[in-house]
Amino acid sequence: MTADAVGGVWTYVLELARALAPSGVEVVVAIKGGQRLSADQRAAARLANVRMFESAFKLEWQEEPWEDVHRAGEWLLGLEAQVQPDVIHLNDFAHGDLPFRAPVLVVGHSCVLSWWEAVKKTALPPEWQRYRNAVRAGIRGADAVVAPSSAMLAALERHYGPLPFARVIYNGRALEEGGDPPGPRKRLVLAAGRIWDEGKNIAQLAKVASRVDWPIAVAGEARGMSLPGLKKLGPLSHSDLATWLRRAAIYALPVRYEPFGLSILEAALAGCALVVGDIPSQRELWGGAAEFVPPDDVEALAAALQLLTLDGPRRATLAAAARRRATRYAPDRMAAGYAGLYLELARRSHAGSVEGLPVEQGEAAP
Repeated sequence: MTADAVGGVWTYVLELARALAPSGVEVVVAIKGGQRLSADQRAAARLANVRMFESAFKLEWQEEPWEDVHRAGEWLLGLEAQVQPDVIHLNDFAHGDLPFRAPVLVVGHSCVLSWWEAVKKTALPPEWQRYRNAVRAGIRGADAVVAPSSAMLAALERHYGPLPFARVIYNGRALEEGGDPPGPRKRLVLAAGRIWDEGKNIAQLAKVASRVDWPIAVAGEARGMSLPGLKKLGPLSHSDLATWLRRAAIYALPVRYEPFGLSILEAALAGCALVVGDIPSQRELWGGAAEFVPPDDVEALAAALQLLTLDGPRRATLAAAARRRATRYAPDRMAAGYAGLYLELARRSHAGSVEGLPVEQGEAAP
């Protein structure tokens, strides 16, 4: 299973590996992305069913990646020969068409083309054509494709062509240690994520901070961005973020682009009322359990946040609805989906079948 050390894919890989352990699945994690693991990440990855191999190779969406992508492919083929896995689970695209012996599963967590469509709303620049071709080849070379939401699966099909062997498996997340959230909440709005990422749209919160009675705190790497009116917490460990999530009454992320949103799920598990961007993936996941705001509508965001600060019963209702919905996105359900797919791929491979997997949708949120 491939991974990188930055962002949600790392969290997803560890959560999935941990949840697969009771099924007897051993996971060999091949780390790419150009950034080495931190000491905290190494400690978190010390799981009985996990072995890790690190590299510094860039991913296909990073700057000038193609020499690294080629060398990473050779590394992955050598790693397969060494560990002889039953299934190759790729959390990036470019290597889906390598001549692996084992069947290949590609998971489309996000992609540049769908991000550009949602955020820039203009034609993709010509310099991204090589990326487009590499992703299309990787997807078409895979034996199966998974997306974490129906909205993301539709985006992959829209940008890269039909996906006859695809299914949706929702991500899962467990509540951090500490049990149920405490009772009284602080008068606090919280957001978390890559602050510099226009898709997360966190900068929008700075535009409304003066119109919301409660303070708004943001956790994440800002890369020098000025966010007047917001309390900047900087990058936080998972345990520190979980503490802040248990303090905050409202979690706000007016996303323009978010194929799933692990931080939103974590906030729901921790008992926050949710205010999220009104985009297809979030409607799919949180419809009826969150307040939705058009991502670029400052007036709607300010009104939604201010009304929630004043309406305690509404906050409590939304928080309870979000926690109930979050139980759909449990690690054991995610692991069951992947374990079943792994077994199906392995059986088809051993049987020499050339038949594809049917398109299957995950259980839709009501």
